[in-house]
Amino acid sequence: MAPEIGTDLERAAAHLRAGELVAIPTETVYGLGANAFDAAACLTIFETKRRPAFDPLIVHVRSRAAALELCHDVPREAHALMERFWPGPLTLVLPKRAAIPDIVTSGLDTVALRQPAHPLTAKLLEALEFPLAAPSANLFGRTSPTTAAHVAEQLETGVAYILDGGACSVGVESTILGWEAGACVLYRPGGAPLEAIEELVGRVSPAQRRILPAAPGMLAAHYAPRTPLELGDLNALLAQHAHERVAVLAFERARPAFASRVLSRSGDLAEAARNLFAALRELDASGAERILAEPAPEQGLGRAINDRLRRAAAARTGS
Repeated sequence: MAPEIGTDLERAAAHLRAGELVAIPTETVYGLGANAFDAAACLTIFETKRRPAFDPLIVHVRSRAAALELCHDVPREAHALMERFWPGPLTLVLPKRAAIPDIVTSGLDTVALRQPAHPLTAKLLEALEFPLAAPSANLFGRTSPTTAAHVAEQLETGVAYILDGGACSVGVESTILGWEAGACVLYRPGGAPLEAIEELVGRVSPAQRRILPAAPGMLAAHYAPRTPLELGDLNALLAQHAHERVAVLAFERARPAFASRVLSRSGDLAEAARNLFAALRELDASGAERILAEPAPEQGLGRAINDRLRRAAAARTGS
């Protein structure tokens, strides 16, 4: 039976205090929340999502002050980034304090921290005595949820309550930054544009590739629909698959196909990001044999859109 959906903050808080899981709305995507200080509750997140234990979780906090209680040796740039981008779609990976259980960080000595901007979840965090560990509220590797209904479609068991905050305003996960050898690095592009970050802290380098992830959201194959997805030039892909029942995910110009969605007819990257995961879900349910997608411009939120599409395509190629 699907979990109940509602807007009762007191009920959501009671479930979380009892060690249960609650899906929470954020401006990026819906998260699957648990008491970040409760190792047993956080283990349930991994079990419910079928998420591998080596993939760490993001911890959501009510304020900058609350974040600073959970980490130490915070770089000067991190303080500036918190001031500029929090609350908002930016996650910072910082050295953790002992209050955060190892299950949350997958044994790493760093913790991923974010202050979400969604007003309902902000009120929930203010009412709680603990931060919330909360990865996206979907089965591991599948398309991220941007509405309460998306959560209920995938997670029929293990979730005590879904807090309904409407459709997510950003629609792609947070940007994740960390520090390696004293330099700021990008672990995952997302809702905070890299250009705006670099205006504040200077050049941000790509993180070094690792066998095991140093931060959430770094696995190559992720965010995938069930239907095989290919990413590239749409005209070439349509010619290649001319005899198949294909669905098309276009950036701004529709193409004739069995099913088709356009992310933004005006070419607006923010609108495209908001529409990305919902469009993928619709095409996945269309009955098409294959989804053909084209990249967005590689700038601003386009980097996050293309990152998600590349990982969705990698899930089917094994790369």
